[in-house]
Amino acid sequence: MNYYFSKILKGNFNDTVEKVIAALKTEQFGVLTEIDIKDTLKKKLDVNFNNYKILGACNPPYAHKALLAENKIGTMLPCNVIVQELDSGDIEVAAVNPMASMQAVENDALKGIAEEITMKLKAVIEGL
Repeated sequence: MNYYFSKILKGNFNDTVEKVIAALKTEQFGVLTEIDIKDTLKKKLDVNFNNYKILGACNPPYAHKALLAENKIGTMLPCNVIVQELDSGDIEVAAVNPMASMQAVENDALKGIAEEITMKLKAVIEGL
């Protein structure tokens, strides 16, 4: 089982980030965090890097269910979605596969939640 699923797109990087955020909203995800890796690496290490953003996506009702089932699951939240510009100029969007990450947690109550979130994140990626 892959730990992520992804799709390659053509277009402008910033427009793609906005498109991903809008697609996440259609599945009731909000973006809690936005980390600009390119900017961070430039500031901290003076390294040039391709455009690369990590979006911390959260679906509050499912996060709540998961926290009730397993109070340490917050260590795995939010669900990360990356948008990165490849050397080819294409844009790759990838999301964590919650089913893969939940395999490490021995709690049957989380399985259904992880399956539903996986379906929602796949729908976001496939719909781009």
